[in-house]
Amino acid sequence: MFARPGVLTAGAVLLATLTLALVTAPRADQWPPPETREGWSPSRDHFVRVIPGKGIGETVGFRGAPTGPHATAELYRRASDRSYRLAWTISLVNPVAPIDLFLTDRGYLVTLDNWHNMGYGKIVAFYSPEGSLIRSYALDDLFSPAEIEKLPRSVSSIWWRKQLTYVRPDQQSLYVSVGDGGRELVFETETGAYQFCETRDGVYRCRSTKDQRQWRGYRDPPLRR
Repeated sequence: MFARPGVLTAGAVLLATLTLALVTAPRADQWPPPETREGWSPSRDHFVRVIPGKGIGETVGFRGAPTGPHATAELYRRASDRSYRLAWTISLVNPVAPIDLFLTDRGYLVTLDNWHNMGYGKIVAFYSPEGSLIRSYALDDLFSPAEIEKLPRSVSSIWWRKQLTYVRPDQQSLYVSVGDGGRELVFETETGAYQFCETRDGVYRCRSTKDQRQWRGYRDPPLRR
């Protein structure tokens, strides 16, 4: 069951130990070179290795540069003899590399943002335990043009989210802090369904689409579309 995000804020530091962050995006435009990285599920029954892609020509700020295959993810599962066996290898939506990733004990993978390009391209993507893409979102899939226009920007990025991003202990929901004022995106890790929630006129309200602004009370779980 999902809980209202604001209730969990005080435990965010503890809950962060259950998340698998590849890197924390810098606020400036100085980005370290992408590297091969691994992330583990909380139970250590799965780990994923992400190998940077060669799609740098698809990255804002590098137009005209050579391009090539996207980032690759390899998922390994622990076998009965305690060794790890490769389960699948897939191409990710990220031209070079995701900024953050989260892997659940059931083998669901979530990636956030793109190297050197926070807020550009597919900013959230969900993958099944079999390695198939469940759903992905660009910034304009989640927010209206007016909302996007108000977001802070740098040379390379649109800073649409804060560093407070975590998965609940039941691993069914991912919380992403958006801007100021207690605004949050709440995603289902296994379906990609979401709610955007904020306090409106003193009442905590949520919507599940950027277009039909039917604000309602927080739903548990998010309304699937």
